[in-house]
Amino acid sequence: MKIRQFQALLLGTLLSLHTWAKPGASAPERAADEGQGPYSRLILRGVTLVNGEGAPARGPVDIVIEKNRIAGIYNVGNPGVPILAEGRPKAQPGDQQLALEGHYVLPGFIDLHGHIGGSADNIPAEYVFKLWLAHGITTVREPGSFNGVDWVLDHVRRSDKNQVVAPRIIPYFGFGLGSESPIYTAEQARDWVKWAAKHGAKGIKFFGAAPKIMQAALQEAKKQGLGSAMHHAQLNVMSMNVLDSARLGLTTMEHWYGLPEALFEGQRIQNYSANYNYNNEQHRFAEAGRLWQQAAKPGSEKWRQVRDELLALDFTLNPTLTIYEASRDLMREQQAIWHQDYTLPTLWEFFQPNRYAHGSYWFDWTTDDEIAWKQNYQLWMAFLNDYKNQGGRVTTGSDSGYIYKIYGFGYIRELELLREAGFNALEVIQAATLNGAQALGLEDEIGSVSVGKLADLVIVEENPLANFKVLYGTGHFKLDDNNRPTRVGGVKYSIKDGIVYDAKALLADVREMVVAAKAAQQ
Repeated sequence: MKIRQFQALLLGTLLSLHTWAKPGASAPERAADEGQGPYSRLILRGVTLVNGEGAPARGPVDIVIEKNRIAGIYNVGNPGVPILAEGRPKAQPGDQQLALEGHYVLPGFIDLHGHIGGSADNIPAEYVFKLWLAHGITTVREPGSFNGVDWVLDHVRRSDKNQVVAPRIIPYFGFGLGSESPIYTAEQARDWVKWAAKHGAKGIKFFGAAPKIMQAALQEAKKQGLGSAMHHAQLNVMSMNVLDSARLGLTTMEHWYGLPEALFEGQRIQNYSANYNYNNEQHRFAEAGRLWQQAAKPGSEKWRQVRDELLALDFTLNPTLTIYEASRDLMREQQAIWHQDYTLPTLWEFFQPNRYAHGSYWFDWTTDDEIAWKQNYQLWMAFLNDYKNQGGRVTTGSDSGYIYKIYGFGYIRELELLREAGFNALEVIQAATLNGAQALGLEDEIGSVSVGKLADLVIVEENPLANFKVLYGTGHFKLDDNNRPTRVGGVKYSIKDGIVYDAKALLADVREMVVAAKAAQQ
């Protein structure tokens, strides 16, 4: 379906220029050998726990899971010495036990910006889901449901019942999706929000609208208990920057558009070049990379004023740093080691320079363009770190499927980029877990390893606090004790709702999908 058909419905958004991809195959039913459990009682023995709440790692501990809930966390000794039997929860007949001494356990990761395909045509849901789970992602907010409401909600229901191998899916509907006529009055906006709530939306994804429309939609969303997120599209940001929308009740911003504009001091509109044309994707992304330099300087009065008002509004920043990284280092993203085995040919073709494809803007990408984006990142990261240091909520999202980013791999890179921004390792984990749960209003169920919460966990042999690279499906490259190059790490198990998934087996399934897709093209 052409997104220009949604132009009136999505109210002049950036997607009005592009073709929305055909949905891929629905995920198949979960096979008997895909994931084990939930068990009446499962005990994880001797692990080091990183609970996601900001507390330091501790261990060894035994974690008891009953069906899909964490039932107990028990200190069972001290590091560097044998674990003593006394004090350990005793196994009961029928218990399943995993001997995991030396392994690290973290809360399941939350990707707040995860499209189930939607970029290139025919991306199978199974491919996306298995890459997410293989990287420890157990909950995903689907920002828009542009593969179709019925298609997305079918996967939501089947995932809730664990009938498919998939993370938990939180569906947000793109504003206006499914409407048969343009939304141009406050009453229409309220009616559409009621329709979305009735049809299973958990939130709304905006791109921009007239203030009266946004106000009505956000007021109704609050009444209906729906979340809200917004990509402040450049075609609408003049009348609705991040501060404007937050004042109206928006709860989360996506990417970074709209934030520099809220920080303007000596201007009201971005200083576009005279020959700028928004329909030219390289114009759009090249000049976006020069936008933060037009904003108020870090620590200035204007900077603090915008930051403090957003803090007072309990506003969430979901930056998706990873999705723009090719802008500052194109070669790095093109040559990522996982492309050969894990990138479907339809995705690889979509990533190539193309004047018709969104995010494929490498028409003539220069050294100066990359340098501008590097400087852009420095200021963007400075705001994120400052916002976090003042108590603000920063979360993790990937937006993979665009701009050389692959599902799962892109998410782990987001963790590394928050580390680059100045977050310490525990702050990164908190952003990836508890902060995301709070943004979704699910902090009582997921987001940390705590008694009573759902058993959504990530298990890794290496220490991710020392090196996030051990979370990549391709592992971490190093020398072994015999001076031979080797790869270590990768998630070992992802547990969702108490079901234990072998992450390496999931990755093997994805590699087979890619091999088959390449063979079909020959």
